[in-house]
Amino acid sequence: MRYQVLACDYDGTLAHDGRVNDDTLKALEKLLASGRKLVLVTGRELPDLLEIFPQINLFEYVVAENGALLYKPSSKEEQPLAEAPSAKFVNALKKRGVGPMSVGRVIVATREPHETAVLETIRDQGLELQVIFNKGAVMILPAGVNKSTGLAAALKLMKLSPHNAVGVGDAENDHALLNFCEFSFAVANALPSLKEAADAVTKADHGAGVAELIDRMVDTDLLDLDVRITHHHLPLGISDGEEVSLPAYGPCVLICGPSASGKSTVATTVLEAIASQKYQYCIIDPEGDYETLDNVLVLGGPQSAPNADEIIKALQNPETNVVVSMTGMSIPDRPPFFLDLLPRLLKLRAETGRPHWLILDEVHHLMPAEWKPPTNLLPDNWHNALMITVHPDLLAKPLLERIGMLLTVGADAGETLKNFAEAAGVKPGRFKKPDLQKGEALLWSKGDKSVPQVVKVNPSQSGRRRHRRKYSEGSLPPERSFYFKGPEEKLNLRAQNLMMFLQIGDGVDDDTWTHHLTNGDIADWFRKGIKDDALAEEAESIAESSGDSPGESRKLIRQAVERDYTLPATGPLPVPGAG
Repeated sequence: MRYQVLACDYDGTLAHDGRVNDDTLKALEKLLASGRKLVLVTGRELPDLLEIFPQINLFEYVVAENGALLYKPSSKEEQPLAEAPSAKFVNALKKRGVGPMSVGRVIVATREPHETAVLETIRDQGLELQVIFNKGAVMILPAGVNKSTGLAAALKLMKLSPHNAVGVGDAENDHALLNFCEFSFAVANALPSLKEAADAVTKADHGAGVAELIDRMVDTDLLDLDVRITHHHLPLGISDGEEVSLPAYGPCVLICGPSASGKSTVATTVLEAIASQKYQYCIIDPEGDYETLDNVLVLGGPQSAPNADEIIKALQNPETNVVVSMTGMSIPDRPPFFLDLLPRLLKLRAETGRPHWLILDEVHHLMPAEWKPPTNLLPDNWHNALMITVHPDLLAKPLLERIGMLLTVGADAGETLKNFAEAAGVKPGRFKKPDLQKGEALLWSKGDKSVPQVVKVNPSQSGRRRHRRKYSEGSLPPERSFYFKGPEEKLNLRAQNLMMFLQIGDGVDDDTWTHHLTNGDIADWFRKGIKDDALAEEAESIAESSGDSPGESRKLIRQAVERDYTLPATGPLPVPGAG
């Protein structure tokens, strides 16, 4: 279920002439019966609302006073979200003849044509207040307070995201509410400006329009209207001069390609798009590739295994993105841990709609081809998972059957697509073998008989920086670290990043250094451990030209590394066992 909450305006939307009719109340009960929640967002003051709307307990929270007051009907708790108006300001309005006028916990409200007197009083007293209009009403509130800020406070307490909210309204003061929600509706009687701004308009007016909206939420979860909210889609790149995006809510996506083919760049581009839209994500990271991402909480790591309870607790906050690092776990322990965690992640998503995206790196380690999932572990209509692997043949068939979009990279991208289609039991439309250039990927939607698209993928803004940080100063897992052992394997000095590699390399004896350089061990590590083919080729060239001069080759290797990787400014560390 994508949409977990309906945020509804009162006057002119839910209510007609201040009252909510029985059919609309039944529709609200229908929404609650579907497992969704209700938030009322109104410009009215609370005492007035409680008197006129006795069924207010249908709503989990009420945002009153146009965003300035939060009320929980079940406990009758009130929480002002801004400062109360000063007596000096209120008295000045009275002296100017402003009336009728009401003063709430935060709001001061009057009607047109008193807006001029209100604005002059605000100016004369040098106050940071704003005036909001609503079909003849004039509402004075602290700057920055509106229906969206009030709804944000309610959703935070409910541990829900605006990406899982639908908003509906009718008037000027509902623009902020509708802009804040993932999907917005205007009722048929709404002002023309609000209808134009909304994603959809109901056929019926007032409460009947809200009932119409509720029927669509319960029956289809608004999936049939998703094409209208392309502004939430995830930009991927350009194909034949046209922008290509992935749906923000859609099928599982698989990225395939050999090492150093660019699949991590494609994955990072999608991840950046997810983050820019402020969707919550959880990354399952077997090899520590995402530990240095900005604005994430990393749980687990080289020194400790992740804890499932901590992961779920962290994801309860809609603003927290989590990286689950498995680098401290043995390889055989990773799949069982993930398969225990996955049902809990899916349960959390069923309850809250989050995490919006689940990113599974090196997914062949987690759900390999020989894996047979327990019954009902994987949902039939699994959505919003981004998976990265080397080749589709490595994945379990039940997983392949749930992939809806495929992105392949590398020289054999076309063949990879055909292999995927065969393994998944589908057929792509006939297409010519693509000649992909650097930065391009082949995109195909499962079941789509049209020719797969060659997409020039948007350049990643953080991928290269992330890998540089990781490889220069991070901590690679033991199986991807470099070990200085020497020609007779008398040493066993581990370099878990490039900084340590250079420091240890400076300290080991010449025979050990020359042995690893001329044997191709260093180039092989650069290629497979650091995933940098260009650096590997340069190391091979240095080995050929300067292999007999340890001092010269050390200098050239250091220059090559420091040219592309910014290393921390620190002095040399002592190397255990080095002469």
